[in-house]
Amino acid sequence: MTAASVQLIRPTAADIPFIMATERIEGYELLLGRSDEVWHRAALGDARFAYFIGKLGGEAIGFTILRDWGAPERVTHIKRFAVVRPGQGLGKPLLRAVMDAVFAQTSAYRLSLGLFPENARARRVYENSGFQVEGVSRGSAYFNGVNRDELVMSILRPEWAQMRAADNSRIAR
Repeated sequence: MTAASVQLIRPTAADIPFIMATERIEGYELLLGRSDEVWHRAALGDARFAYFIGKLGGEAIGFTILRDWGAPERVTHIKRFAVVRPGQGLGKPLLRAVMDAVFAQTSAYRLSLGLFPENARARRVYENSGFQVEGVSRGSAYFNGVNRDELVMSILRPEWAQMRAADNSRIAR
């Protein structure tokens, strides 16, 4: 399974139940934010956000919410990223497809994200996709009524381009 095999679609309000159900998958309650329908409807209509649903063979496998899509500062942030079946290899191809969309469809120079430091599975996916650890932002996430630390990671456009060139070189052989 590759990023090329994952199709990204821009969801509509009709897709909000899928997004909300995915946010609420057992095990995500300590790792992933959750928003209500009103918030999702507002964000879907806000040009600062970009939503994508990943499909593989016609099946929805996950979603992402990006903040600062097409921002003049050329920095985009992954606000939320989730797959429907964690631990089954869906995260990396979905993430790679999202990265390709960000760098191909916008002038973003930097794509960043934050995750809770104890989320080792997500960290592996991000590192294996080219993201680099920048450090810990202490108490920056207000989550479930508590301020929590976030591990900040990012990938820059030149790093993504180099990774894509290496991927294309391997495919050409």
